[in-house]
Amino acid sequence: MNSEILSDAPPGGRPEGVRGRVVATAATAMVVLVAVTVWARCQSGVVGAVMAADLAAGAAGCALLPVVARRPVPGALALAVLAALSPAATPPATLGALWAAERRRFPVAAALAAAGVAAHAVQGLWRPNGGISYAWWLGLITVAYGALVGWGALARARRALVASLRERAARAEAEQGRRVAEARMLERTRIAREMHDVLAHRLSLLATYAGALEYRPDAPPEKLARAAGVVRAGAHQALDELREVILLLRSDDDGEDGGDGGDGAAGGRPQPVLADLPRLVAESRDAGGRVRLSDRVVDPDALPAAAGRTAYRVVQEGLTNARKHAAGQPVRVALEGRPGDRLEIAISNPLPDPAAAGPAVPGSGTGLVGLTERVRLAGGRLDHGTASGEFRVRAWLPWPA
Repeated sequence: MNSEILSDAPPGGRPEGVRGRVVATAATAMVVLVAVTVWARCQSGVVGAVMAADLAAGAAGCALLPVVARRPVPGALALAVLAALSPAATPPATLGALWAAERRRFPVAAALAAAGVAAHAVQGLWRPNGGISYAWWLGLITVAYGALVGWGALARARRALVASLRERAARAEAEQGRRVAEARMLERTRIAREMHDVLAHRLSLLATYAGALEYRPDAPPEKLARAAGVVRAGAHQALDELREVILLLRSDDDGEDGGDGGDGAAGGRPQPVLADLPRLVAESRDAGGRVRLSDRVVDPDALPAAAGRTAYRVVQEGLTNARKHAAGQPVRVALEGRPGDRLEIAISNPLPDPAAAGPAVPGSGTGLVGLTERVRLAGGRLDHGTASGEFRVRAWLPWPA
């Protein structure tokens, strides 16, 4: 059971103003009941000191109600003592037992109810009720206190249930918010990874053409013009792609769904697949790269789209790294696989001669790290490293039948 519900907090976690109104209403009702009880005793011929004692006990019982609202156990016990002295304190005593049953565990509430029954047993001995036998009267008192305890326990259980449901709803709302935030972060990470792959490839091509313009100023004018045109077109494409991803991220900040579910690139552009590899190789060759492609894939159209995108990104990153770190060296790309087996990708290029190496091309150094994670998420494995004077990248992707 929630400890807050069993504490001295107001029932149901009511605000202070609501609790004050409840106590005021109950006190008003108790004043009326006490007045009716005293009037009935007066009509039965009770006068003098006994009547004064009834008035004092009734007033004291009504005055103790705010105490019961804050401290149920001592308040209910004090009201039980007053009930033992005068019938005028019976209405406040029963209300105190009810409030205690709503605020305390069943053993405590049952003990307070027993104290109330004992107090009324004492009351009945020295202030007998002339309209009913003592046994019947005490039985009715016992039943009434038992009903009060049951009613209070039911109210306490209902309050605990409501509090538990509210807590669960709050947790579910917080969990949903966390999931939405995680989904947005994953989508942003995916977009950033895609843009890294695309822009790194495109900018490395631009660097290759720009290097040709710098180191071959004596080239024929038509070749210089062609290289300059490629640089201009590539720069425009890179700017367009950057603009698309910025717009996409801004729309995500506004609470819109900026993702494409993995079926499209940023801005809705279709994602490349395995069939686009010849175009990728052709771009590298046009930039002066020596790329040899060995494609022994059986039924490439049967490869799932997600695996095809991952394979494309593996080859793209391998060609980009070769242009950055081993410019002028031949690159071998080999693909082999079939449905029901797996797709294997192997990319290798000789290591450059440190003495003849050109200026270092800047980079984040995280391309292969992100690529390894991409392949792992696709259910495959990627290894990379140097061996026998070559830099090699090998990836395996599952290919279900």
